[in-house]
Amino acid sequence: MLSSRMTGNQLEDLQELAFSERPIRRSLKTAEEIDQLTVDEDLNDIERAVYLLSVGQEVQRASVISNLPSLVRQNPAETFRRVVPKVREVLNGAGAEIQLAAAASFLTILQDDIILIHTHTYSILKTVLLHLNHRDTVVSNAWLETLLSAINTLPKETIKQEVLNPLLYQPQLSHSLQARLASCRILGKVACKFDSHIVKKELLPLVRSLCQDVEFEVRVSMCRQLENIARATGEDNTRTELLPELVDLAGDEESGVRLAAFDTIINLMEVIDSDDRLHVVVPLVMSVCEASSQVDKAVAASLSFQFGKLCNGLAGCLSDEQRSRLLQRYKLLCVAGLQTEGHQTNGNESMQIRCNCCYNLPAMVVFADPTHFVSELYPSLCNLCCDPEVSVRRSAAASFHQVVKLLGSKVQLVHKELLALLQDDALEVLDALMNHLEETLEAVLSRGENLMLDNKFTELLSALLLAEQKVGCSLRWRLHEKLLQHYSCLARLLPGELLHQSFSPRIFVILTTNKVLPVQREAARTFCMFLRYNRKQEQRQDMMERLIQDLAQGRSYWNRLRFLDVCEMATEIFSRKYFNKYFLIPALELVHDPVANVRYKLCQLLPRLRSLLRLPADKQLLQQLDFCVQKLLCREKDKDVVATIRQFNKWQERDLLDQKKEKEETLLLEMEQLERQQSDGKLNSEKHTDRKLQSVYHLCLTGRDSKISLSATNSMSVSSSGAAGSSGKEMRRAKLSRSRSLSSQPTNSQIANLDRPLKVKELGGCSGPGKSSMLPSKDDSLRTAHFTMGPLSQTQSTPSMPVLIRSNTTSLSDRTSTLDQRDHRTSTLDQRSKSIDQHSSGVKDSQSRKLSMKSNSFSMQSGRE
Repeated sequence: MLSSRMTGNQLEDLQELAFSERPIRRSLKTAEEIDQLTVDEDLNDIERAVYLLSVGQEVQRASVISNLPSLVRQNPAETFRRVVPKVREVLNGAGAEIQLAAAASFLTILQDDIILIHTHTYSILKTVLLHLNHRDTVVSNAWLETLLSAINTLPKETIKQEVLNPLLYQPQLSHSLQARLASCRILGKVACKFDSHIVKKELLPLVRSLCQDVEFEVRVSMCRQLENIARATGEDNTRTELLPELVDLAGDEESGVRLAAFDTIINLMEVIDSDDRLHVVVPLVMSVCEASSQVDKAVAASLSFQFGKLCNGLAGCLSDEQRSRLLQRYKLLCVAGLQTEGHQTNGNESMQIRCNCCYNLPAMVVFADPTHFVSELYPSLCNLCCDPEVSVRRSAAASFHQVVKLLGSKVQLVHKELLALLQDDALEVLDALMNHLEETLEAVLSRGENLMLDNKFTELLSALLLAEQKVGCSLRWRLHEKLLQHYSCLARLLPGELLHQSFSPRIFVILTTNKVLPVQREAARTFCMFLRYNRKQEQRQDMMERLIQDLAQGRSYWNRLRFLDVCEMATEIFSRKYFNKYFLIPALELVHDPVANVRYKLCQLLPRLRSLLRLPADKQLLQQLDFCVQKLLCREKDKDVVATIRQFNKWQERDLLDQKKEKEETLLLEMEQLERQQSDGKLNSEKHTDRKLQSVYHLCLTGRDSKISLSATNSMSVSSSGAAGSSGKEMRRAKLSRSRSLSSQPTNSQIANLDRPLKVKELGGCSGPGKSSMLPSKDDSLRTAHFTMGPLSQTQSTPSMPVLIRSNTTSLSDRTSTLDQRDHRTSTLDQRSKSIDQHSSGVKDSQSRKLSMKSNSFSMQSGRE
């Protein structure tokens, strides 16, 4: 029986499932619909957009139109040539969704400056004007915003022809209300694009017509645009053309029109001259102030919001009586909606009026003069700070710091109100006061001469402590964080003894007991500020001992983590020397901590600690830090700690490698400077040698004996190459012996020796360093002597040729070595030596003929022998 029941239940469940599947099957797309939604993947973005706009469904068309700015960014020319015309076709008869998407896309294109040419903007303008008068108000306003954005980028001619002409030459009464409202905004937008005479001649008639429209919405809209038109026409046209219209609108039967006219007059205060202020604006303002108590609260709210700006703008045109009347009106606005019992009688309008009075309170202090603050505005300030509405007290707290600054040395007058705001039950009031608490306390504690009297100073400190405790007991931890952040300014404003007794213990309690991490970190920063500005060494030592004992060596790992947070804050607040002396060693000792989170936090802090060390003064501290790193690398088992310490080790290795590279670069620079100095010294010595050579050549040119010049030249060459200075006779004897040894060999062997390549040892085997240095000066003479021996016999010339060739070769190799050693000589010296060689060619020719005759005679004598 039970099995049959279970079977029946299962059948019912299956039937329910089968019934629920039927609608799902019916809602699936058919094959034809899938084919219609399928797009060829080979199409590019432009072709796909054109295809979807042509045959796609409405959702696809809306998607393409929304993506139009991206297409314009990618390919603006093709988009405006192929896609935008399709968009115009789709917009004809399209629904509100596609219309709004198109208006938003064109507005994005215009605002982002995607297009760069006016042709594309003109194309957008034609589309916008076509759909500007849409029957749907939301769609029409969207197209109007696009049109106003397009006016900024269009040229004057296009604006006048396409935008203004339809407005100027068509009767406005024939247009709908929506079209006339759009005309007001268009006139205010295009006025700044044209000159003042064009605005006066063509636009002002239409402006007057709209200011006198039968519909008050049109009058309000046109009145809001009169400010832009007045700035475009100039001061003279504003006085004669627009100010009378504003005065008429200020007396309109509709309160919205009067409110718009009053706001426009206040905003145009700097454009209106002093006479018009005195004779037109001041009576108007006084009448509005008198009438605002009888009319609706909207006008009074607008008056209260603009009251400070209005009074200061008319300050130079008001009499004492008028000034007193305006101050009296402000006092009434400060208690608007309140009965004598202190309860609120009207709704949000009255509360908004009092909030606006709090906003204008600093401006009214300037208007009334701080010297008359007590008699004129102090009662109003008391009422606003004790208002029954929290929003009013919050507004009073937000502007309190400006009032304190304006009072200057008389800041003790508002001491009671400051205590009331600090002790307010609503945390919103305290939050508004915290935004500028540092400025307020600085003004109160630095300018209040009589603050110490009557226990005012103690009352202020007690109020600050109570405010912190109140916020700490609440769940508003962000407000608690902000309060501690601003309390750090007390380190500069309060005496160190008082700070150490009152605030430091409380901040330390927050640091050790609070469970919110941002609050603890801000408490650590504030405690470091108190420690930084404490002037007594004993108190600073006591605070450091508490940090080390209760945090660094505390039993809870949470406290040890907070000590590392304190160290992180201390690196920003204290000097490097102070931190290394008091904070570094206790922080490094946490490497032995049994909790991995503490060691992980320490590893994260190591790069900052390493950057504070300077060698050689901190050598021992660096050794201790390296020891901690090595210990963690060897013994650590937690994978997160190991990964962090390895990352720090890699960073340290990169730092050492960078230091090594820096040393190498410095060494290279020093070597370059040293080589430059050596090359400069060598160049100077060679210049000195060249000057000696020039002097010798000069002596040769003066007509002295050739033997003297030759010996002088030889001696200079010997001295330049570093030889010992052999005499000319020894050289000739060596040459004679060499020629005899060569001539004693057979002729064939001599010819074979000519064909054999010469070696360096053979070139200088018989001659000393003096000879190798002398022969380069005789190369040309020896070569000339050899080729001038043509008439001699073959037997006589053959023995002499090896001598001449070898001596010439020796001189060439020596010259090459000498040039390699002196590759830094300048071209100027080479040209100078060439000119000297040309001048001394006569002397060299005579010397070469003598040497060649002697060598030939030696060769003939050896041949006879």
